[in-house]
Amino acid sequence: MHLKVLYFAQLREKFGLAEEAVHAPDNVRTVADLMQHLATRGGVWQETLGGQYAFRVAMNQEMVSQQTVLVEGAEVAIFRPVTGG
Repeated sequence: MHLKVLYFAQLREKFGLAEEAVHAPDNVRTVADLMQHLATRGGVWQETLGGQYAFRVAMNQEMVSQQTVLVEGAEVAIFRPVTGG
């Protein structure tokens, strides 16, 4: 599956890129699967996406859950929840 993955704020800084084209293997079906797949890159990817932090995800500019099924060619945006005062 081909996806366009966008990284915002802290993630963009940590990974050193704002977006990338990802060719995910057949076993990557959901948002949670994608997060796990990216974490297998190791290093900062594993530290950041390995499960210790909460993330918000939008697919094709609509907020989705970790259980959402990905669609071919989707734009997937990953970012940390924003809090304010």
